[in-house]
Amino acid sequence: MVTTRLTEALGIEHPVIQGGMMWVGRAELAAAVSEAGGLGMITALTQPTPDDLVAEIEKARALTDKPVGVNLTILPAIDPPPYDEYRRAIIDAGVTIVETAGANPEPHMDMFTAHGVRVIHKCTSVRHALKAQSVGVTAVSIDGFECAGHPGEDDVPGLVLVPAAADRLTIPFTACGGFADGRGLAAALALGADGITMGSRFMCTQESPVAPTVKERIVAGTERDTNLIFRQLRNTARVAKNAVSDEVVEVLARGGDFADVRELVAGRHGRKVFEDGDLDAGIWTVGLVQGLIHDVPAAGEVVRRTVADAEQILRDRLAMFASPAAV
Repeated sequence: MVTTRLTEALGIEHPVIQGGMMWVGRAELAAAVSEAGGLGMITALTQPTPDDLVAEIEKARALTDKPVGVNLTILPAIDPPPYDEYRRAIIDAGVTIVETAGANPEPHMDMFTAHGVRVIHKCTSVRHALKAQSVGVTAVSIDGFECAGHPGEDDVPGLVLVPAAADRLTIPFTACGGFADGRGLAAALALGADGITMGSRFMCTQESPVAPTVKERIVAGTERDTNLIFRQLRNTARVAKNAVSDEVVEVLARGGDFADVRELVAGRHGRKVFEDGDLDAGIWTVGLVQGLIHDVPAAGEVVRRTVADAEQILRDRLAMFASPAAV
């Protein structure tokens, strides 16, 4: 067992968190990760209403009695979801761990803290992590440039970002972006992190609700099969390389603006990819780490073998430095 500040702060067995992913973070996947000793995440906004979120939380609780978290991503929108209602639903459902992302978590901290909810905030820079620490979050997730979704605009990979965070933070943190197995967990711990958060790896598991063709594409994909879109708009996103994301890159490179790609990147099309398996129906997120994903195991197996392999790697490496007498 690998015990870290993270496992102690969250009351979990293994320092492995399933990242919150739109259309992916549902009860079956989250419960499977938690039951294996990690921390599974239900994605709040995947559920159409706060009442649906409560029902999804109860579904997960029927599958495991271990902690399950909820991801609440807060982004600017012309017609924003009722965030306050989702937040209240999370609290009323008795959830004690929330992953926030997308915006400063400070407006939500008083209510979450008052109800004993521990907050993990996703950050793509040390400066943002320090701000989150200052407003009282329990932990942060440090997302390197390798990650799926929005990696920020600094383009700093995890090999630098993780130890930079370790030098400045006093709260526990996970490393995210580029992690798929025990080698990654061992490396993250060596760099100063207290655990890892994995998204794409858990998306490609048996309990993941995405279509089989998506999982097959991830297994077949390499670390070169993603696109960075919205670079010119200073809202970079890493998505799977397909006909749609290629077109988005080309339109923006020619001087187009968001209005020219709005329909191409509409979220309903990405949902269709995950639900129907049409890989060119829209844009969908996956990280560089797909180059390290070669199978579709059970989510619990991912947790168990990641931790077991990390322990073995760390023991083997430490043995290299043992004195002859000790050996």
